[in-house]
Amino acid sequence: MMNKIDYEFYSLIKKLELMSKEEVYLNIKNRYLGLNKELRGNIETFINRFSFWGNLDYINNNFEEIEIIVNFLKNNLTDLLVLYQNLKDYKSRKILLAIIRNYYYYDFVMLNEVRDNCYKHYFDPDLVKTTKDTVYVDVGSYIGDSVDDFLDTYLEEYKKIYCYEVTYTSIATLKDKYIFNEDIIIKDKALYDKNTTLSLNTSSVDTSTNTINDSKGNIEAVTLDEDIKEKVDIIKMDIEGAEFKALNGCKEHIKNDSPTLLISIYHGFDDLIRISKLIKGFNKNYNFYLRYYGGNVFPTEIVLVAKKKVC
Repeated sequence: MMNKIDYEFYSLIKKLELMSKEEVYLNIKNRYLGLNKELRGNIETFINRFSFWGNLDYINNNFEEIEIIVNFLKNNLTDLLVLYQNLKDYKSRKILLAIIRNYYYYDFVMLNEVRDNCYKHYFDPDLVKTTKDTVYVDVGSYIGDSVDDFLDTYLEEYKKIYCYEVTYTSIATLKDKYIFNEDIIIKDKALYDKNTTLSLNTSSVDTSTNTINDSKGNIEAVTLDEDIKEKVDIIKMDIEGAEFKALNGCKEHIKNDSPTLLISIYHGFDDLIRISKLIKGFNKNYNFYLRYYGGNVFPTEIVLVAKKKVC
């Protein structure tokens, strides 16, 4: 039986399918131009602070971000349908609908409706469960905000926490914060698809948005498969667009351990599709969910939850 969420999603995909790229572009652009000046300014300020989504500049007639959205939508309609059908609850499906509606209609209402204010970021206890033997890997620990949320949610129901972080000031904060907790291990390394050295791009916005690049530098990068040999149970990643490569370095853990994966998938439009496909390629024994913790103007803080199927 089809419900309202299904009907709206399939209808929107069909609508996009029937239009040319030029028609989709003009529709999105005209809706954007129809927003009030202050809201447009706020959107442009946010988009242009980062390097993830292209540029948006009404005054200089630069609508690169809209062009990227159009290409993403038109090139991935089949994959969006597959993702929708693979999501295992209607909360997840409504989140995906809200994201696509925001991209096409600038719908801020539904994006606000699906924002999760019930549980800590990443840690929905209906999906993410722990025991006394849980090994949790926090990739992109920053100053310990997600580790603190994990501890606040699960108390002492874990065995060990590994924190991966590359920004020097954040590493110092982590070491100071958890100095008396022997179960929390700080790793001043990047996770990647190979063992190498990388450079750090320092963000002018905030150290939490620092990024890494492939040029040789002084940041040690390792694969999780090489760096941790014991079984891992939960992996969280928020590493500013490096998630795809880092997951490639977790292939053996994903294949053999089937850890619960909590992956940020908003640093590039394509991440919405390609990260779930990558995980499924490593291990078909996963169910997928989405959770949303961002704002209502532009979709950020989208988390893909990949959870081992229970027979």
